[in-house]
Amino acid sequence: MMQEPRFGAGLWHFASYVDRYAVDGYGPPRTTLDAIALAGSVGELSVVDLNFPFTPGVGQDEVKDALAEAGLSAIGITPEIYLRRWSRGAFTNPDPAARGAALDLMHEAAGVVRDLGADYVKIWPGQDGWDYPFQVNHHEVWKLAVDGMVELAGAHPDLRFAIEYKPREPRVKMLWDSAARTILGIQQTGLDNVGVLLDFGHSLYGGESPADAAQLLIDHDLLYGMDVNDNLRGWDDDLVVGTVHMTEIFEFFHTLRANGWDGVWQLDQFPFREDSVDAARTSIRFLKAIHRALDLLDVPALREAQARQDAMAAQRLVQDALLQSMAGDR
Repeated sequence: MMQEPRFGAGLWHFASYVDRYAVDGYGPPRTTLDAIALAGSVGELSVVDLNFPFTPGVGQDEVKDALAEAGLSAIGITPEIYLRRWSRGAFTNPDPAARGAALDLMHEAAGVVRDLGADYVKIWPGQDGWDYPFQVNHHEVWKLAVDGMVELAGAHPDLRFAIEYKPREPRVKMLWDSAARTILGIQQTGLDNVGVLLDFGHSLYGGESPADAAQLLIDHDLLYGMDVNDNLRGWDDDLVVGTVHMTEIFEFFHTLRANGWDGVWQLDQFPFREDSVDAARTSIRFLKAIHRALDLLDVPALREAQARQDAMAAQRLVQDALLQSMAGDR
């Protein structure tokens, strides 16, 4: 049996949430330090991805101390370039001053990555895109997006920058919307320190096969990290992993193992109405079962079935492994 993976989570998993209906929130406000303490209480997380800036009044040294006390380390820093100030874009904002402010924040986040010893700056350009036909000049906004990444990542050749793509939300159409387009954009930068963080739910929501997207990124040596969750494919629901698409998440992790990809298995979930610690523990319980199922899977027989494109033979092998795996739960 292969050694269990490390588990991580976006720190927002332990935050309080609002939506356009419950504008008063689904729980009391939580600081960065509160969220770190909750993440530590899960017991099986080793790393977290932190939003930046931290909540008001929380300093970098306090975050360091809180992470150490919780037995955690930082895997990524995610600059908040998607807030109201950048509602018309961060890299692609029509106001040069707004673009400059967004880049300043991302440069600052790069310094935090160095200070905390994290693996990457995660770039989620959620406001870069458009909402209506004819709203933008497509050539110009794409050039701004790519040139902005060149300016950012080119200034920090010692660090890695992971772009998290998504088809839409908050913009009706996001620029970095798929694995394929993100690969093309990264190739246009000409830089070797820009890659991708593949969010399983974003891939589902975008009509991709997450396993196929992972393979494409691995083949281009661009899979820097991944987040797992689940959804009903019509929206980025950020549900607990494995609650809907159990077979596809198994194929996703099989693809990672088949390619020797051994990064952190990281949660990106929004348990609006559930206890966040319980949701994280339930997720990890499932992911451990997936890990056992990968050991149970008869890979040579699966390869033979795939060589024949024998869907039913492949499904029987997958079902045998997947449905046995929960029996090992402890």
